[in-house]
Amino acid sequence: MAASSKTTSKAASKKVPAKKSAKAPAKAPAKKAAKAPAKAAKAPAAKATAQKEREAKAKAAAAAKAKAAKEREAKAKAAAAAKAKAAKEREAKARAAQKEREAKAKAAAAAKAKAAKEREAKARAAQKEREAKAKAAARAREVERKAREKAAVEAKRQREIEAKKKAVEAERLRKLREIERREAEERKRQERREAEERKRQEALERKMHSKPYAEDAPFLEELRALLDETRASTMHQIDVAESEANEMLVDRERLEYDDEDGTGAASDIQRDQLKEFAATLRTKVDEIDVALARVADGSYGRCDGCYEPISQARLRAQLPVFTCVSCRAAV
Repeated sequence: MAASSKTTSKAASKKVPAKKSAKAPAKAPAKKAAKAPAKAAKAPAAKATAQKEREAKAKAAAAAKAKAAKEREAKAKAAAAAKAKAAKEREAKARAAQKEREAKAKAAAAAKAKAAKEREAKARAAQKEREAKAKAAARAREVERKAREKAAVEAKRQREIEAKKKAVEAERLRKLREIERREAEERKRQERREAEERKRQEALERKMHSKPYAEDAPFLEELRALLDETRASTMHQIDVAESEANEMLVDRERLEYDDEDGTGAASDIQRDQLKEFAATLRTKVDEIDVALARVADGSYGRCDGCYEPISQARLRAQLPVFTCVSCRAAV
C-alpha cells in the first residue's frame, strides 16, 4: 500500500506541474507544486507505523489473556481435585457409618424377633386357653339357644294357629258385611233404576199423549184449511189419473195397434204408471184424513218418533207430516 501510494503521489506530482506549467508559467504556483509530493510521501509511512504499533499491542493483550486463562484453568483443576478428594473421604466415612448402623439394626432386629417369638408363644397359649373356654361357653349357649328356639317355635305355632282362626273368622265376617253392603247398594241401584224408569215412562206417556198446539187454535185452524185444500187437490189428481187410465183402456180395446212397433206395450206401461200414481195419491189422502183427525183432537204436530213438537214451518211446508227433521233423517 505504501509503495502504491508513493507511486500515485509521484505520478500526481509529475502530472500537476506539467498542467500548471502549460496553463500559467507564474513562479508562486510552481513552489506549491513542489511541496505537495513531499507531504503525500510522509502520510503513508505514518499510517504504517501506527498500524504496526496497534498490532503489537493486540498481540501482547492476547498473550496476557491466554496466560490468565491458563492460570485460571490450573486453579480450577486444583480446586476440582481438592473437592474430589474431600468427596471420597466423606463417602468413605459415610460407608463406615452405614455399616455400623446396619450392624446395630441387625442386632436390634434379632432382639426384637426373639422377643416377638416369645410373645407369640405366650399369645398362642393364651389364645388356646381362651378358645377352649369360648368353645365350652358356646356349647352351653347353643344348648340354651336351641331350648329357647324350640320354645319360641312352639309359641309361634300356637300364635299362628290362633291368628289363622281369628283371620278366618274375620274374613267370614268381612265377606258377610261385604255381601250385605253389595246387596244394599244393589237394592239402592235397583230402586234408582226403577224410579228413573218410572220417570222415563211417565215422561214418555206425557209425550205420547201431548198436544203441542192444542192451545194455538188459529194455527190448527190454518192447518185444517191447508189439509182440506191439499186433500181436495189430491182427490182431483186421483180423478184425473183414473179417468186417463180408463180412457187408455177403452182406446186399447177399440183400436187395433200394431204391436210390432211397441205401441201397445208402451200404452200398457203408461196406464200402469197412472194407476200406481193414483194409488200413491190415495195413500196420501188417507194420511191427510189421519192428520185431520189429529187436528180435530189437537194432537197434530207431535212427532211419531220422539214425541217432540214438530216445527210450525215444517208443518206448513209439508202436508201431511208426522215426524220431525231429526227422526226423518235417522230413518
